[in-house]
Amino acid sequence: MMIRIFPYGAIQFMAFDQYKKVIKKQLGISGHVHRLMAGSMAGITAVICTYPLDMVRVRLAFQVKGEHKYMGIIHAFKMIYTKEGGLSGFYRGLMPTVVGMAPYAGFSFFTFGTLKSIGLAQAPELLGRPSLDNPDVLVLRTHVNLLCGGIAGAIAQTVSYPLDVTRRRMQLGAVLPDSDKCLTMVQTLRYVYQQHGVRRGLYRGLSLNYIRCVPSQAVAFTTYELMKQFLHLN
Repeated sequence: MMIRIFPYGAIQFMAFDQYKKVIKKQLGISGHVHRLMAGSMAGITAVICTYPLDMVRVRLAFQVKGEHKYMGIIHAFKMIYTKEGGLSGFYRGLMPTVVGMAPYAGFSFFTFGTLKSIGLAQAPELLGRPSLDNPDVLVLRTHVNLLCGGIAGAIAQTVSYPLDVTRRRMQLGAVLPDSDKCLTMVQTLRYVYQQHGVRRGLYRGLSLNYIRCVPSQAVAFTTYELMKQFLHLN
């Protein structure tokens, strides 16, 4: 659902740069810690701004062929608003999403930034090259950016995946037969663990998620680094 991806990515990376400046200037925190804090705050900001779109995406994706409850994006918005309590219906499952996004986005930016710093410090000639907009600034080569972004995505996904499972079950709401057992974040986590355990419950589908998440994060961070050069931000 491209209508969600564009604003989500734009808000997240913009917010990361702004939060990083504020944390460094107002709190005097820099280095690895401010990457982790700024990344977490940026992820939470992007999630809150785009969550209704994510809710609609999940509902549309879950529909079974021949049993379509929603006829499209606009129809899904109308149905959720009228049948599930107005605006609050679009934010069902927001809490586990926010709690899960904080470590996910935080560890993504933290891992990528740390790998970038170490790579440019230890092997600048092998892994780095002069920035397109500022020859005095070293940046990672494109293939190294992709590698670091992929590693960051894999680590972040592993850390936050149980909360992602919780979010999806809560978003589906009344669509699932056991929805009455998944009304809160803690209740949903407990139910999934008791019914299916850790590997088949809380981490079910993680390997398939790597196939989506790793290249997605690799491309996202690489694009982010290239756009900073094209827009003369280094």
